[in-house]
Amino acid sequence: MKSATMRGTGLGAVSYESERHAEAPECEIVRYACSFGHQSAIPFSIEAEEIPLTWMCRCGREAAAANKVPKMAFVTTVEPRVLRTHWDMLLERRTIADLQELLTERLALLRNQEAEEQRLSA
Repeated sequence: MKSATMRGTGLGAVSYESERHAEAPECEIVRYACSFGHQSAIPFSIEAEEIPLTWMCRCGREAAAANKVPKMAFVTTVEPRVLRTHWDMLLERRTIADLQELLTERLALLRNQEAEEQRLSA
């Protein structure tokens, strides 16, 4: 066998994608300071639902956010999601009169099948 054979790479070992056209996601830097004066700068996505007001410092103490206002201060009005039941969705497609007609047809069909079974078994 030739010594110049191509060898494969393991699954997931190498990525052949380049980061040339990739853009970093937008983020905001929140600065935290502990009681010993240690400073930490933690990047959070701007789409983050909740950014903590405290962070564990490298010394093991709790550090408070120095430049962050809690998001709860900015209350937005969000309409509550209305849950639709199967019956609600059915009424969007058919009227009560249509449903009554379908019920009558199905009951007649079932009664005919039952009568046929009884006739055949007798």
